[in-house]
Amino acid sequence: MPRVVLLGSPPGPDAAPGQSTPPAALTLPALPGSPTVIGKLHGQLASLDPAPVTIARAGDATAYRGLPGTLVETSDLAGDLRAVAEAAEQATENLLILPANSLVHDELLYQITKSKRGALALITKEPREEDENGDAIVPNVPIEEAEPEIGDRTLEGLPVRVRAAKSRVISVGSAYHAVTRPNAVLLGPLHVHVKHAPTLAEAARELAGMAHLFGPEDDLVQLLVLGLVRRGVSVGIRGRRDLFYRRVATPAEAEQFPAEMAAFNEDRARLNNAVKGADGFFTTFFVSTYSRFIARWAARRGLTPNQVTLISIALGVASAACFATGERLGMVAGGILIYFAFVFDCVDGQLARYARKFGVLGAWLDATFDRFKEYVVFAGLAVGAAVSGIGDVWTLALVALALQSIRHLLDFSFGAANRRKPPSPLPSIPLSVVPDTPLRAALEERKAARKNGIRSLLKMWSKAGKYRAVYWARKMVVFPIGERFAVIAITGALFDARVTFLALIIWGSVGAAYSLTGRLLRSLA
Repeated sequence: MPRVVLLGSPPGPDAAPGQSTPPAALTLPALPGSPTVIGKLHGQLASLDPAPVTIARAGDATAYRGLPGTLVETSDLAGDLRAVAEAAEQATENLLILPANSLVHDELLYQITKSKRGALALITKEPREEDENGDAIVPNVPIEEAEPEIGDRTLEGLPVRVRAAKSRVISVGSAYHAVTRPNAVLLGPLHVHVKHAPTLAEAARELAGMAHLFGPEDDLVQLLVLGLVRRGVSVGIRGRRDLFYRRVATPAEAEQFPAEMAAFNEDRARLNNAVKGADGFFTTFFVSTYSRFIARWAARRGLTPNQVTLISIALGVASAACFATGERLGMVAGGILIYFAFVFDCVDGQLARYARKFGVLGAWLDATFDRFKEYVVFAGLAVGAAVSGIGDVWTLALVALALQSIRHLLDFSFGAANRRKPPSPLPSIPLSVVPDTPLRAALEERKAARKNGIRSLLKMWSKAGKYRAVYWARKMVVFPIGERFAVIAITGALFDARVTFLALIIWGSVGAAYSLTGRLLRSLA
């Protein structure tokens, strides 16, 4: 459960001139009961942190009195930064920092807080410039030669002073700090792992001492990310995608944004997010296209992921029993049953993610009985072959079982070794330095130092994944569980156990060789 910190005052002392109440105190007339923005947000955050810390200027504090949690009143930006530092110093859990005037989907908050990255920020990038033909306009000066700037462009009311790459924030600016070719803004929510809380606190206190250098347009979240990035913390990025987030700053926006929010199908987004993004070809196109709807049906009827796992196990055992008959009709039935055993194996995970029901028992059941279903089907096929007079295929069954066991052992051991491996540190520069040129130069030096023949080969192979055919070929060659169950189902129904085991052994050997080669290269890189 994260420690939630709400930022109760908008950027600058006069960010919303003429308003008698802070933006967070505005009502949302289009929603049932016409709640205030802060009231709605507190309701959403209750399951994450029932007593959040709210940091607000003294003039805005009235709107936050009486709400759950702790109210910290400040007088200026320096006080805001020191209050954030104090909250970070006291944190024993991950931190979720966001503006108090946020209008956001529950699912987006959930996706941000479940991130395993050290830090994650919600951003939006500037639309790229296009010519009359719709082609992107390439700047005349390459980014390597571009001069840092303190941009005056705005996007959604925030200054465009962030340089974001594909996966993380490269540099952040302010009215004092210049950024090379900024292209994005930080929308608001910032999730920081507790291990980086001391770094955040130190950076916030140092920034507080520099508060006189910042402008009224400088956003508090932007300054916090600036401090993290310049201290070498990797801040990942996430877009809104198919979910909604906006900051409500005026009465007009309080009327307009809920209508825009209603146009998004949050339940469909939640359902789509319940499906793993890195599944194999067979799972993606022949299972997950409809299994997610089974998961939602199960969630609405109160079924638990563990109950669905038991259904999958029962189907797997029934499939093995059908294969053991050795008859053609039994083989066809076994193929159908093992397919649906895999479908429900996908459903249990999707149900857990959709209903947000996770547990140690469920994770253990899922991991253990995936192997159990696979191996009991091996036994059923071998028994069926003996019953039907095909011959003794137990040797092939044992080879297939040994091959898969070794692969699983390598998977788990490599994953454990990777988790123990410390990440390569990012460079840092003092907050007192105005341009980000030294930071970018240090990043280039780091990139050059890490570059060798093996890394270049791996990077080239990674880039090849942008081609759809290569992407799916790489997914299939490793012979994931979806493809294995598909091979068992198809070859078992159409041919016999000998063909099934030969297919498993041959494809499994190719997949093992491919995976082992890749892991050796990554270990040596």
